[in-house]
Amino acid sequence: MWLIAAMNGQNVPICVDARMIYRNGGTGTTTYSQGLVAAAEAIGRPFFLLRADHEDDGRSRKLLGSLTTDHALRERKIDQMRGELIGRDIFRRAHVHFTLRRRFLSLKPPRSFGIMHWTYPVPIRMAGWINIYTVHDIIPLTQPHLSPISYQRHWAVMSELRQYADRIVTVSEAARSDIISLLQLDSALVINCGQAVLGSLNDARSRPPLDLDVDGYFVFCGAIEPRKNLACLIKAHALSGVERPLVIAGPDGWRSEEINRLIDCTPNVIRLGYLERGELLALIRYARGLLFPSLAEGFGLPVAEAMRLGTPVLTSSVGALAEVAGNAALLVEPSDVDAIASGIRLLASDEALVADLSARGRIHAELFLLPRFATQLATIYEEALATYSEPAVLLQRMQ
Repeated sequence: MWLIAAMNGQNVPICVDARMIYRNGGTGTTTYSQGLVAAAEAIGRPFFLLRADHEDDGRSRKLLGSLTTDHALRERKIDQMRGELIGRDIFRRAHVHFTLRRRFLSLKPPRSFGIMHWTYPVPIRMAGWINIYTVHDIIPLTQPHLSPISYQRHWAVMSELRQYADRIVTVSEAARSDIISLLQLDSALVINCGQAVLGSLNDARSRPPLDLDVDGYFVFCGAIEPRKNLACLIKAHALSGVERPLVIAGPDGWRSEEINRLIDCTPNVIRLGYLERGELLALIRYARGLLFPSLAEGFGLPVAEAMRLGTPVLTSSVGALAEVAGNAALLVEPSDVDAIASGIRLLASDEALVADLSARGRIHAELFLLPRFATQLATIYEEALATYSEPAVLLQRMQ
């Protein structure tokens, strides 16, 4: 059955884990997962979501369940082409299992073969299937001072992932280079597929929140944490002397207390919390510009979203942000307060520059449209299937 399924590629199902797609908070990983599901469904193969039917079984039951080597999944059919694979508290049990055994939890699906695409490097594998893992970045390993994730545990997960990953998908060439270099992987194994931007003008509310004036403010959006470089941005905004306020929108993240204190005591800064999708897109769309000089990103979703909406962007001149922005944004050294302040002044006063960045951004954002992402994803799946249809590989996996 495995051999027949592998050779008959069109009937091979695709499954994506649903761990992140229903979460509130609008994180980059959540948005990526939603785009991945939309793209995978559009490819035209049988499609499944993998979900846990219990979010948390409690400590004792979770501990006992994690001692089991293999966890059987059940299938629920939705229609002719879509369904769900369901397991009990599988994501939490996987983490406990890895803590105890330093091994990935093995899931036993009801179908003998398929493509399993994990949206994040979770310590789980689908037995007998092609396992593809999206690794958004390895900031916890390259810049651990900017991440709340344990360096030791993340290194252990990533080291074990090398054994089970048939492909690693990532979201930028900068992230791909870091992953290959640090983990010492074959470059053919790690593929930059980018990210789909789902927001459009039609999704944005007709007015910005809080009755803010159209074109009357600058905006930052993202979690409040040191990696986002907000302390530097707030100082630069004050130094610029511009009248337009800086609106900071996003949930509290790791070590947000000190940053929130700085926001509270700085004039002309407005703090918003989590906004639902339509409000957030409206906030970006009607801003004078997006200010996003982050210190480290795997992709930098707000930059791509702002460009799609025609909002001028100021962002970092290094890493993935410079790559994603291309020649369609104002690039600054993220640690240089004076350079950021100068960029803010330019965006505030230069109408020709603002119009040019808006136009270039819209064109550049076409690189992040869903159909392009789906095409790239389909190519990755086809190449993975072709590799595992080779006789030598088939024999190795059947042994």
